[in-house]
Amino acid sequence: MAIKRTKAEKKIAYDQKLCQLLEEYTKVLIAVADNVGSKQLQEIRKGLRGDSIVLMGKNTLIRRCIKVHSEKTGNKDFLELSNLLVGNVGLIFTKGDLKEVREEVAKYKVGAPARVGLVAPVDVVVPPGNTGLDPSQTSFFQVLNIPTKINKGTVEITIPVELIKKGDKVGSSESALLAKLGIRPFSYGLVICNVYDSGSVFSPEVLDLTEEDLMDKFASGVSMVASLSLAISYPTMAAAPHMFLNAYKNVLAVALETDYSYDHADKIKEYLKMPSQMAH
Repeated sequence: MAIKRTKAEKKIAYDQKLCQLLEEYTKVLIAVADNVGSKQLQEIRKGLRGDSIVLMGKNTLIRRCIKVHSEKTGNKDFLELSNLLVGNVGLIFTKGDLKEVREEVAKYKVGAPARVGLVAPVDVVVPPGNTGLDPSQTSFFQVLNIPTKINKGTVEITIPVELIKKGDKVGSSESALLAKLGIRPFSYGLVICNVYDSGSVFSPEVLDLTEEDLMDKFASGVSMVASLSLAISYPTMAAAPHMFLNAYKNVLAVALETDYSYDHADKIKEYLKMPSQMAH
């Protein structure tokens, strides 16, 4: 018979586990776990088994563990995690590729009914078609202003209808109708909200950036630096080529307007005397 641990012993064991994870891992995904059940979490843990560990727990307990670990080791990097522990969140410690782990987590979503009082995470549209309900059920549709007709002894919805908008609370009539139609409009799973990597914290959207995206953003940044440098006449590496070119144009313009000469300016002067040669 297994010996039941006390609450204090459980806290000590949790502390030790978290401290061990903080020692072994440098990458953490912070995930919102709203409406995620224990069975679903178990499936996610199985799917990530190998190079990732999912840790759930009270935010206050995790913060305390991180603080104690920081004081013992002198490693302040993980203190950044404390500020991200808001709401119902969990930590996914990983040694794998962050993008691949996020994609694996996203696979484990479970359909859920529209329960009364829930805030809709997405728009809910009831599609047109035969509902299979008998004509006595038309009152549900009339209350929600859904146009219907009777076809072969059953109620048929004639046009698609936006029943619930994203952000609205689900009412009792909407919930009852969707249940009768067998529609489970919502799906829930762990949603990655922040990424921690070796002391840096960033949005998960960064994981979607490709090398081409980075090069485009870098080129755009260089272009902005060059434009600003030219505007205020401040030399930078980005603006240097443009500054040299502009300076050379000025030198050439002076040479063309005066008797000053050098090889390239002399060629330009010859072209200007006989423009017909420029076509050859």
